[in-house]
Amino acid sequence: MLRALVLASLAMLPSLRAAGRPNLIFILADDLGYAELGCYGQKVIHTPNLDRMAAEGMTFTQFYAGATVCAPSRSVLMTGQHQGHTRIRGNSPDSHAAAAALQKEDTTIARVLQSEGYTTAMIGKWGLGSTGDASTGLPANQGFDEFFGFLDHVHAHNHYPDHLWRNETRVPLPNIVTPVGERGGGYAKDGILYADDLGTDEALKFVSRHHPGPFFLYWSFIMPHANNERNRALHNGAEVPDFGPYAGEDWPEPDKGQAAMITRLDGYVGRILDKLDELGIAGETLVIFSSDNGPHNESSHNLARFQPAGPLRGIKRDLTDGGIRVPAIARWPGKIAAGSASGHVAYFGDFFATACEVAGAEVPAGLDSVSFAPTLLGTPEKQLKHEFLYWEFHEGGFHQAVLHQGRWKGIRSKSIRNPIVLHDLAADLGESRDLASEHPEIVEKIKSYLDGARTDAADWPVR
Repeated sequence: MLRALVLASLAMLPSLRAAGRPNLIFILADDLGYAELGCYGQKVIHTPNLDRMAAEGMTFTQFYAGATVCAPSRSVLMTGQHQGHTRIRGNSPDSHAAAAALQKEDTTIARVLQSEGYTTAMIGKWGLGSTGDASTGLPANQGFDEFFGFLDHVHAHNHYPDHLWRNETRVPLPNIVTPVGERGGGYAKDGILYADDLGTDEALKFVSRHHPGPFFLYWSFIMPHANNERNRALHNGAEVPDFGPYAGEDWPEPDKGQAAMITRLDGYVGRILDKLDELGIAGETLVIFSSDNGPHNESSHNLARFQPAGPLRGIKRDLTDGGIRVPAIARWPGKIAAGSASGHVAYFGDFFATACEVAGAEVPAGLDSVSFAPTLLGTPEKQLKHEFLYWEFHEGGFHQAVLHQGRWKGIRSKSIRNPIVLHDLAADLGESRDLASEHPEIVEKIKSYLDGARTDAADWPVR
């Protein structure tokens, strides 16, 4: 049924292939909350470049990550399948890295675009495959012509690593790291080269080399994710070269660092937007910015100071909207109306069909992906919608969440044997009231959906 809807959507809009295939840039922040940008209501942290991107493009008010933690969220983004169907459904344990690796039979958006003649690059935090048993998921095996960054998400905790990867070659860096664990985690007390600085330089070089395109750049920051190992050792996981405009604030260092990381990230985005303008290809490039899940609390910073989830309840690892609703900004001058906003309900899996539509590529079968190109291009009357969106979480038991008709949020915590809690997001954005007893018919629809929502996966069992 979804396949037919996607094909119908493709037929509704004029073909974009004749007008030239756009370049595609998807920029992903790590653990950035829904309300940590000025354009989403942030009052303390400065984000002038992302606010400018919003003023020049479109903001989404109800856009969802693929999961509430990083690995499955990225798997949903790359495969266009929701968390009950995608390969990677949780962050893998140290003993089983292959559980967090894409396989040869998985189809990624990078592979589809590559087959359509796009030059593809992944820069930053990958987290969907590594060396050894997880090598099937290496970026080169999943459709990327170029890669620079971190393979493993634990290695990516460290903003001052002693090495990064260029394709499958280890690139030594001069940072002296105190190692923690077996997956590259650790911290450098006197860091020299900052990973996201290096990644930004690589992103700018890639765009300069490959314009006018077509190219696809998946640029995945590691900030403002905490360095968890540094936080445990030094009680400050907000690892950043300097405190920028917050140096003079009378705040604890973790608070200054958290704010400085976001403002620094904002500066990186400004540099890529300026580069597109400088090269004269801004009008030929769709840029989307988002975050992999809700805000973290792992840097010893004060969440109350920044209110990172805004009116939403919860943070990373929660299935309330604070853990999964994320900022999303799209810029495509001449195609997307400047200063526009949309309440269309979309999620990471929809990027696959959207990218295919604007690139003129066929959408593969078996996806949970609805293109939001009609919304981007100002034809919302042609926009198809999901009846259900689905998430799960595999820490501390088995948890599930369902969004029905963009309004009704059902959450089942710790076990499939537990009852569903029901929230009405239209009336209760903070998900403070359980309405299950008042709307048994909605609960029954959600239960019926859950019966077939996921396929079995040996590495991610139902409990």
